[in-house]
Amino acid sequence: MAEPVQVGEKRGCPEDDEEDTPSKKPKVEEDEKNGGPPSHGVKEEPASDGEEAVETFADMMKHGLTELDVGILKYVSDHEGFSGILKERYSDFVVNEISKQGKIVHLDDLSIPPEAEEVPEAQPQPEDCDVLTEEQKKQLGQLQLFKNKEDNVSIEVVDDTKEKRTLVHKAIKTQYAGLETKTEEKEGRKFIVAYHAAGKTALAAPRKHFWPKNRGSFCHFVLYKENKDTMDAINVLSKFLRLRPNMFSYMGTKDKRAITVQEIAVLKITAERLAHLNKCLMNLKLGNFCYKNHPLKLGELQGNHFTVIIRNISGTDEQVSQALSSLKQTGFINYYGMQRFGTTAVPTQQVGRAILKNNWKEVVDLILKPRPGAEKEFLVRCREEWAKTQDPEAALKKLPNKRCVEGQLLRGLSMYGQKNIVTAFALIPRNNRLMYIHSYQSVVWNTMVSRRIEAFGLKAVEGDLVLKGTTAHVLSAEEAESCSIHDVVMPLPGFDVIYPTHPVGKGYRELLTADGLDIDKMRHKVKDYSLAGAYRRILIRPSDVSWEVIQYDDPRISLVHSDFEKMENKPAPVFNKEGKYRALRMEFSLPPSTYATMAIREVLKLDTSIKKQTQLNTTWFN
Repeated sequence: MAEPVQVGEKRGCPEDDEEDTPSKKPKVEEDEKNGGPPSHGVKEEPASDGEEAVETFADMMKHGLTELDVGILKYVSDHEGFSGILKERYSDFVVNEISKQGKIVHLDDLSIPPEAEEVPEAQPQPEDCDVLTEEQKKQLGQLQLFKNKEDNVSIEVVDDTKEKRTLVHKAIKTQYAGLETKTEEKEGRKFIVAYHAAGKTALAAPRKHFWPKNRGSFCHFVLYKENKDTMDAINVLSKFLRLRPNMFSYMGTKDKRAITVQEIAVLKITAERLAHLNKCLMNLKLGNFCYKNHPLKLGELQGNHFTVIIRNISGTDEQVSQALSSLKQTGFINYYGMQRFGTTAVPTQQVGRAILKNNWKEVVDLILKPRPGAEKEFLVRCREEWAKTQDPEAALKKLPNKRCVEGQLLRGLSMYGQKNIVTAFALIPRNNRLMYIHSYQSVVWNTMVSRRIEAFGLKAVEGDLVLKGTTAHVLSAEEAESCSIHDVVMPLPGFDVIYPTHPVGKGYRELLTADGLDIDKMRHKVKDYSLAGAYRRILIRPSDVSWEVIQYDDPRISLVHSDFEKMENKPAPVFNKEGKYRALRMEFSLPPSTYATMAIREVLKLDTSIKKQTQLNTTWFN
């Protein structure tokens, strides 16, 4: 593999203006969830950033959410918890996708796949070749290489029979890749006209016209990335290849603040072109190329495999063993993790509730009003301008980047006016808009699951729901006796779900009523915001669980041997049994739409919110 190219050395690539170096400022991270939408998570870069950056970030997080704020209250095991630091470095969190076939995806091969043999029947027979004269062959060859200024070659068919014409068509197409043919009649005579289907643009983009029929249309490859979210990586590749981002497909988005490995597919781009980018890219590597006839679809993955380092742990070896044994045998509560709810003083679920209530003035107010806690200076100025003038154009001028949610909403308000907030709000990308209402659903689900476990513990009871196929079924007392807690589901509120019939289930109505919503009227005036609801298992048991306690002396070194390091033949980390720091290295696999941080929470018995983790990190730095 090529040596990583430093920023000053990025030459000869169309992407030279792309900034790919990792930021040294404190970061919040995106999408801790398996295959889920972009969201937010934990913490800042290691100690090299200095105390000042940590204190600034800690100050920003003073107004953030804790787990209690979003209904995350209960644990399933009774082991004693212990402290530890999650994601002190992004390399402490490694995610390998699990493919549709159940295989853990790794980057371990940078070679270009050999071309398949040409399909035998595509070869012209000797008699086919004879239908073209030497002069015609010369002209067709020049046309194929764009040397013919006429842009086509006309061949008169003297013996005008269908069989003869078929032989000429076949001879041209099989011997001169990229040429198309048609039959034309001129002045009573028939000609076969050969031409390039897309004219001279085919030379600039030969992928469109010289793609062998026996090669799959999609190049599948493994994307290895460090400290960059999936959509950022796709946007970088799109820019490098001059493609629209929607030419790429994938099975799920992956964390930003992590090392992640996943499969990507792209339409009619050769492995050679993709492999060439490895010379230019920072924090991204592409490999394991192959051609297939289908793209990838969101949600097709079987899950993700996690390798997680928890640094500076306080637990004894016995405490660690008890905690991980419980995780392996019983699992953890399948809460929606903190990154589902945003990182600022205005939680996303509050915006979602206002949307569902059709209170659009409150939606705008929540997104644009000044808020406590440190923010980027231009956002502070933008909010102050909005509060003072309610003028969207004036507030918009305070933003250097108009693509943030605030900028998109202000642009909508300036275009459509404050009497058309629904239309203005629609300028925010659909996924971002839906994130708000899904966040509200998630808080309701977390809260009701906490109540369910408080009331009935870890056993199935009469009135619980289980899935039979895709249909929810209410358990009778007799059925509950033989049913496992791992089969029990709880609904996210919506118009197409049923609710548990025990007292906790009836609490859904009370909770939504207290929020000013009618559980029987979950269809919204705007179709996008109508909630059908869904069912989610309340407990998840990870698979492939393993762990070890390691000791080390240097807090700056990576404690994981990544796929990239293995390909570079770099040595694996060496642990000092007498080292002054202790860390827990744990591995486990989870199905899609579950949060690794919630599994870690169950082990540590520790609040995983940015607010709490930042406090821990600040203490660790000091």
